[in-house]
Amino acid sequence: MSTRRTVRAYPFDMHETSVSETYHQLQRDEPMSRVQLPFGEQAWLATKYADVKLVSADPRFSRELAQGLDQPRMRRQQMGDGIMGMDPPDHTRLRRLVMKAFTARRLEAMRESVRTLTHELIDAMIENGAPGDLVEDLARPLPVTVICNLLGVPKEDHTIFREWTQALVSDATAKGDVLDVYGDQLDNYVAQLVAQRREDPTDDLLGALVYARDAGDKLSENELISIAGAGLLTGGVETVSSALPSFVFTLLTQPELLAQLRAQPEILPTAVEELLRWVPINTAAMFARYAREDIRIGDVVVRAGDPVLPALHAANRDPEVFANPDVIDLTRSPNPHVAFGHGPHHCIGAQLARLELQEALKAILERFPELRLADGRDGVKWEYGVIVRGPSLLRVAW
Repeated sequence: MSTRRTVRAYPFDMHETSVSETYHQLQRDEPMSRVQLPFGEQAWLATKYADVKLVSADPRFSRELAQGLDQPRMRRQQMGDGIMGMDPPDHTRLRRLVMKAFTARRLEAMRESVRTLTHELIDAMIENGAPGDLVEDLARPLPVTVICNLLGVPKEDHTIFREWTQALVSDATAKGDVLDVYGDQLDNYVAQLVAQRREDPTDDLLGALVYARDAGDKLSENELISIAGAGLLTGGVETVSSALPSFVFTLLTQPELLAQLRAQPEILPTAVEELLRWVPINTAAMFARYAREDIRIGDVVVRAGDPVLPALHAANRDPEVFANPDVIDLTRSPNPHVAFGHGPHHCIGAQLARLELQEALKAILERFPELRLADGRDGVKWEYGVIVRGPSLLRVAW
């Protein structure tokens, strides 16, 4: 069946925060389609909300099976998948360990420090004078500092962590060369931090993970380094650093929304959820799930061994689930979006990302009552990297 279907080059066209019209067409006419990413084998692309949730959560689809295969991907070189390359029960074991750092109580205790950091970064922007670059001055340093503090990374090393995370997820060349350089640097650095924790135990997240490893919690040394390094850093940083400037751009180019949020600050949490639904954060669907057996999805039979890519931002615009899906409704409720994924691999740091986005937007609204794009819409520079998409330059005046 698959051989008779059109194979489309993927990802589809991108402009600013738009979701390609091709996704809408596929949802209507071909919900399970065939695509070819720049590298790797062909794959099925799931675009409907129900199908995306099925592929993401059904145990008949596996991430573990993807290991060692020519996975569909944006970058020539294969990245180590770490925890994203596991299925339960191994995945459940590691996830449970990391989730100890992201309990509701611990996260809420972090809110005040995130708020303080946000205002310190805005203080520096104001002191330096307008215009300022919201990306470089706020969106990138905020989540890097939060994650580094969570892991117990010394302050003098925060800058190099920013370079590593940005390179690993935004490598526009897609040649994969950055993995040879930055991947090893990151792993070696985390290994040194682990060694320090063994000599001098700490109560930060990395200290807790080292304790779990050494207390016989079945956490291998490689798993420990992978989770603490690429797993938490890239996952915990780039979502916020891409989403925040995209959110601000959206509000500044739809001033009626900005006015509504200023008039009703109490709707901020709901507004963040709607912006997460509406703004595409990833460049393309990724982390293909491989079918363990033949599985029928709609009019398609996905054969055992076939990869399927769940298109999260297409699912978030599915008219069968969201009324007027292309329109932003800052009070939309309920809002069961899948911006952070679904199923076993739902983003571990989702609640932390929400907290950071809420506090950052709240501070921006409070501190910049006359916020505007310094160079107009055309002055915003966009980057469509191997993992995330968003403004790489967003100059604002106030």
